[in-house]
Amino acid sequence: MSLRLRRRGRVDYAACLAAMQEFTDRRDADTADELWLVEHPPVFTLGLAGEPRHVLDAGDIPVVRCDRGGQVTYHGPGQVVLYALLDLNRMGLGVKALVTTLEQAVIDLLAGLDIAAERRPGAPGVYVAGAKIAALGLRVRRGCCYHGLSVNVAMDLAPFGRINPCGYAGLAVTQLRDLAPAEADSERVGAQLAAQLAALLGQPLVAAD
Repeated sequence: MSLRLRRRGRVDYAACLAAMQEFTDRRDADTADELWLVEHPPVFTLGLAGEPRHVLDAGDIPVVRCDRGGQVTYHGPGQVVLYALLDLNRMGLGVKALVTTLEQAVIDLLAGLDIAAERRPGAPGVYVAGAKIAALGLRVRRGCCYHGLSVNVAMDLAPFGRINPCGYAGLAVTQLRDLAPAEADSERVGAQLAAQLAALLGQPLVAAD
């Protein structure tokens, strides 16, 4: 079964979350898996176990409680967000393996741009020279997952200073524009990221209608 790629453009976070939940609740054994490429207006999202104290100064940026794992992160224009709506039971894939696969897709993408990236034990995501460039969080219902990962490409990083990113005070963040400016094209990075993930999952990637 193929993996369908949907480019949804800039979407309100709460509306996108509701759409992911609806897709997951309505799917059945014959529903094709999908990847959604999106960008969100500025928003802080707080995971299921997220502690409000990690939001230091939200200001005029909304804070949305959501049902993924993890603490608080920031989404905004210039960030590539890839949501993975997958039937894990059908794939024979566990959550830990999926997390590793999502991280590896980013690591492989950056390696292709001559940027050395790595995981950090106990702190999901992808890091370059100690600074976080990609965050991830997942939710599993009835053996199917949604949410996914975000990669900082060409954005205003200042809002990260108004939170403890992923619950870590003072955690440095970075983005592709500061590492390889010529490669900081969100549309191209999103397409490459989706292709990397599909290859690691061993699934053909096709554009959705």
